[in-house]
Amino acid sequence: MSDRAVLSPASRADALAALDSEVFDIVVVGGGITGAGAALDAASRGLRVALVERHDLAAGTSSRSSKLIHGGLRYLERLDIRLVMEALHERGAMLGEVAPGLVEPVAFVIPLTAPIWQRAYLGAGVALYDLLASARGANPLPRHRHLGRRGMRRVLPGVRADSVRGGIMFWDAQVDDARHTMLVARTAALHGAVICTRTEVTALLRDRGAVSGVEVTDVETGVAHHAHARCVVNATGVWSDDIERLVGDEIVNVRAAKGVHIVVPRDRIDANAGMVLRTEKSVLFVIPWHDHWLIGTTDTPWALDRDHPVAPRADIDYLLDRVNVVLAHPLSTDDIVGVFAGLRPLVDLRAARRRAPRSSGTSTDTTKISREHVVRTVVPGLVTIAGGKYTTYRRMAADAIDAAAVGITNTPSRTRHLAIVGSRPPTTAVVAENDATWQGLDAAVVAALTHRHGPLVDELRSLIAADVSLTRPLGGAPDLLRVEVVHAVMHEGARHLDDVLARRTRLAITRADRGVGVAREIALLMAPPLGWDTETVAREVATYVAAVASDLEAEGAPDDATAMARRPGANLVAP
Repeated sequence: MSDRAVLSPASRADALAALDSEVFDIVVVGGGITGAGAALDAASRGLRVALVERHDLAAGTSSRSSKLIHGGLRYLERLDIRLVMEALHERGAMLGEVAPGLVEPVAFVIPLTAPIWQRAYLGAGVALYDLLASARGANPLPRHRHLGRRGMRRVLPGVRADSVRGGIMFWDAQVDDARHTMLVARTAALHGAVICTRTEVTALLRDRGAVSGVEVTDVETGVAHHAHARCVVNATGVWSDDIERLVGDEIVNVRAAKGVHIVVPRDRIDANAGMVLRTEKSVLFVIPWHDHWLIGTTDTPWALDRDHPVAPRADIDYLLDRVNVVLAHPLSTDDIVGVFAGLRPLVDLRAARRRAPRSSGTSTDTTKISREHVVRTVVPGLVTIAGGKYTTYRRMAADAIDAAAVGITNTPSRTRHLAIVGSRPPTTAVVAENDATWQGLDAAVVAALTHRHGPLVDELRSLIAADVSLTRPLGGAPDLLRVEVVHAVMHEGARHLDDVLARRTRLAITRADRGVGVAREIALLMAPPLGWDTETVAREVATYVAAVASDLEAEGAPDDATAMARRPGANLVAP
């Protein structure tokens, strides 16, 4: 792998220097999946690109999704055929050329509880879903099939026999959203993009009325930098309006909708596939995810602190109540090992056309707001991309760069056939049991590393060759090796403790203690490559521990307002 694809402390220092010394074709603001995708799209067209992000890559919405790459079966009921077709097309691309191995198939069952009409109605919808998936070429996933009571017992033995009369099985796909976003950013860097996290946009530079770049502040040092560009792309999701206000306008009118998920161990639900359960408002997903189940999501308006959405007891109880309707052995709060809340950036198209103020209509049912994306040129030199969904990020990015690149290049998007770094299947040599460069690691451990990191596992092997002690497992998380922490810093752009715990390893949502027990061990491994002293290590650990305690306190609150009051300014960026 080229050194250009490495996100390290040294590459960040080079990126900061480049911001001050170069004139870019495009500066992308926002390091979520849309921003990372836009940086890749522009860089792969041969443009000089910089991406700036005030936190970590995927620190916001892009690490808090349902982790599904799907067409959106429920959107068919709204007859949003175009959106579903676009998403299914993108799903096929990611399973095929773009991200094989990172995006993987996952099976779901829709339990049927009503008489024959429900099977006919839902069966027709799933059949149309498969048909649309094949409309632009071969569907890489199996076609749906119907299950009777006996089939349901084989696939979902943990479902109450008296609550269902059969089911419909269909296939979608899933991804580790935070790691995928980071790898898209690494792919952008491979193609020449400058990636700079922990840099907050504080002003837009102007030249005769047009936007000509951004002023950013290094969050870690307080030093200001000026990045000049021919166009700025605002890809900040629920923060889009904040960037637009820097030029005194607010066009897109992005609404935040909160989605909450709970995480339980895999052995708490006896099932061989995920489930899609209909609720009074929408649908509920029970998603198999590694050794756990993700259960979600809610969909409610959010008008409070966008940096720290919370999951109060009302949201958690809602999810437990809905899933327990079909489970033979109901779940309780004691089964939950992780909770995360994220904000969907929804564009209220009607309000946007009316240019309504952001505060209007905050009580609107967010389940009814479109998941379409919008690209707008706010003023010359500033393009905003907003709305959409994770699955369609590549199409969103292409549309944004098409708008931003007018007058800069006529080269079309190339990302439809461009593989993401780390996506190709590993070679047999990588996992060979007798490979001496693995320093005696057990073959099963090597296989697990390869499954998690794919062909990038060679980067870990190089680190191990330099320091054999990195082959030891983490004391507080024995399924992970010490080398994976160092790799997160030296290759994946991690700069703070929550970057590793929340987004590189996911220990913040897969362990009952939210990763607190292993926090100091990880901080000590991060310290040498980041130059931390003893005080910095202690501060990182204390900040993380306090933030987890604050989140747990919020989860016991009855509602959003009370939960926010119980979360006194903790600095953890949730997973």
